[in-house]
Amino acid sequence: MKRVDDNKKSLSVLIGAAFLMATSAIGPGFMTQTAAFTDQFRADFAFVILASVILSYIAQLNVWTIIAVSKLRGQDIANRVLPGLGYFVAFLVVLGGLAFNIGNIGGAALGINVMFGLDTNVAAVLSAVLGVIVFVSHKATKAMDAVTQYLGILMLLLIGYVTIASAPPVGTALKHSVLPLKYEWLATITLLGGTVGGYITFSGGHRLIDAGIVGEENLS
Repeated sequence: MKRVDDNKKSLSVLIGAAFLMATSAIGPGFMTQTAAFTDQFRADFAFVILASVILSYIAQLNVWTIIAVSKLRGQDIANRVLPGLGYFVAFLVVLGGLAFNIGNIGGAALGINVMFGLDTNVAAVLSAVLGVIVFVSHKATKAMDAVTQYLGILMLLLIGYVTIASAPPVGTALKHSVLPLKYEWLATITLLGGTVGGYITFSGGHRLIDAGIVGEENLS
């Protein structure tokens, strides 16, 4: 019975970690950014998305595997490789996270403005305050797994609805995903950084450490 309960807990944590990353990777800032790229590059952006997905998959498996087997957080692993490197990496992650989350707050403010007509400046402050409240709460860690799963599902459903309702040229997008007229490498780097760059990759991996799902026996 205990084994079954442990498996359920592990599955819940794994799904929570995945949705934590998903909701971070397709947050307000990222959605605003990709909308701008779609308008700029049109159908050729499909190739950028495909390339980003493949590269993200490889990077994510690599990082999570190292974190799980070593049982160390990202900055500690870097310090083992080269003393002091972990602090430098942590500084870069914080700097990148700050810049990216400014975009997230801006995107959240635009969403609140559209839904409730609230001034964007007030909505931005409200979004930031809510974020701080969530992350300073001692009970947030336990609640985060469940909340991110529900919000992640809701987000995917909304994205699915928008995908259908906007009636995109699917055939053209599929063609350009393998045969682009022009490849935008800078956009690929930007998307890659937004999905597995910085804090997003480590947020999921560190969540596994917090839950004790580490070691070679849990590698699969």
